[in-house]
Amino acid sequence: MELRYHEAAREKGCLIVSACGYDSIPAEIGLIHHLKHWIAPCLPNSVDCFLQIISSKKFVGNTGTWESAVLGVSSASDLRKLRAQSRKSRARITVPGAPAKKPALIHWNKHLSLWSVFLPSADSSVVRRTMSTAASGAPPSIAEEEDPNLAPVAYARKLIYMPVHFGVYSGLPNIFSVLCQMWMGLWVMCLAMFAFGRKLLLRFPEFFSAGLFQKGGPNEEQVAAARFTMWFVGKGYSDSTMATASRAVQPDLQITTAVSGPEIGYITTPICLVQCALIVLSDRRSLPRGGVYTPGTVFGTTDLQQRLEQNGISFDFLSRKSI
Repeated sequence: MELRYHEAAREKGCLIVSACGYDSIPAEIGLIHHLKHWIAPCLPNSVDCFLQIISSKKFVGNTGTWESAVLGVSSASDLRKLRAQSRKSRARITVPGAPAKKPALIHWNKHLSLWSVFLPSADSSVVRRTMSTAASGAPPSIAEEEDPNLAPVAYARKLIYMPVHFGVYSGLPNIFSVLCQMWMGLWVMCLAMFAFGRKLLLRFPEFFSAGLFQKGGPNEEQVAAARFTMWFVGKGYSDSTMATASRAVQPDLQITTAVSGPEIGYITTPICLVQCALIVLSDRRSLPRGGVYTPGTVFGTTDLQQRLEQNGISFDFLSRKSI
C-alpha cells in the first residue's frame, strides 16, 4: 500500500494509516510509552516485547486469523521483496551503542519467568518503519504546514521515537505451551508453501495448530475471560556517553514497562480502531495532510494513549534496575 499509493495520497491530501488494530497499536504506543522513561542522560539500546495471552478458560483463535497466518507465510518471499524495495527509499536506522544480538528462537526469560519464543510479528516491521520515518524527518501536520511557528512540534514528534533494536516474542508459561507453538509453527512453515499443503492447513486448523485455532473461534465466555499483557524490556545506558564512546560497552540499565488489556481480537482491536478513527475525525489538523503511514508516525503525539486507558487498556511502568 505504501509503495503503490504513498505519493498519490500525499498529492491528494488523503491520509492512510495501516495496522490500527491489535497489530500494531499496543506495540507502537506501548513502545512510545516505554521510551518516555529513558530520561537523559540515559539512552536506550534495545527493547524486546513479550506477548502473553492469559485466560481463565481454554481460549482458541478464529480460523480467520489462522488463514491470514497461513497465507502470510505462503507469501513470505513476495513480502521480503516488497520490504527490500521499501527500504531503498527509507532512512537507515542507526542505533547508538552495542550492535543487535541475533534473536534466540527459544529461551527462558528469568526476568519475566516465562518461556520466550521468537515471533516473526508484523509489529517488528511496523515499528521499524516508524523509526525510519522519524529518522528521515517526521511529516508535518496540517497546522504545522500553515504556521511555521509550530515547527518545534515536529521536532518533538521526531524525539519520541528514539532508534532501538526491537524484537517480539511470545511469552509462554510452560514447556508444553512451547511445544504446542513449535508444532504449529513447523507445520505452517513446511506446508504453507505448497497449494496442497495450504489446503490441508485450512481444512484441519485444529489439528495443525494443536487446538489453538478452531472453526467458529471462541465463544463469548472465552472472549470475556481472556486478557493480554505485552512487556517491554528495554536495555541501555545510564549515561549516553557510554554508547558513543569509541568502543561501545554493553548496556548497564534495564527498564520494564507493560501494556495490558482485554482479549486481543474481538475487544482490544475494536477499541484501538475506533479511537484512532475518532482522533482522525476530531483532530485532523494535528495530523499529516496525506500519505500512507504507520500508526506511530500519525498518532504518536496525539492523546491516543489516554483514550486507550479510558477504554480499559493499561500502560504501566514496572521497574528500573542496573544490570
